[in-house]
Amino acid sequence: MATARHARPKELEGVPIDTILERYVARFADRKADWAAFEDAKIEGFKRAQHRFIGAGGSGKHGDKSSIPAGNFTLSIMFVPPGQGNAAHTHEVEEVFFVLQGYLDVFVQDEDGRKITRRLGPWECISCPAGVIHGYQNDSLEPVYFQVMIGRGKPETMGYADEELFKRRDNHLKS
Repeated sequence: MATARHARPKELEGVPIDTILERYVARFADRKADWAAFEDAKIEGFKRAQHRFIGAGGSGKHGDKSSIPAGNFTLSIMFVPPGQGNAAHTHEVEEVFFVLQGYLDVFVQDEDGRKITRRLGPWECISCPAGVIHGYQNDSLEPVYFQVMIGRGKPETMGYADEELFKRRDNHLKS
């Protein structure tokens, strides 16, 4: 006989374990590459695909029924072709980039525009604190795959540092 030493969340009380396992396993083969996950992904230089596993990430697309329900964080895999990246932005909570394959140039930036960059390779990561302007660029010759985690189950849509992008940061949710 086994004893659960912690209570299940309310939504899982009385749910059979086979149902839990079906709902809480996500396979890469079943993920759809979302090339319109972010407003800046429409702009050359920022094109990338999000593969959602847990929750929605910073895209704001919280209605994705194929991803595992988020509790206290989100998890996605990003595919970024050479020469692409994302726009400088912030989040209300921390965001982690963990490189799986390829090389990713990550940056942090202050409000005066000073930017510091570091190249990350496989099995290296950065944790971007809440409110710190950050982003990434694939300046290598090969695609990069990396994991993204955001420290809230339903985070706000990313806060672009660029004023024009910030004004339309939710437009991708309307299409």
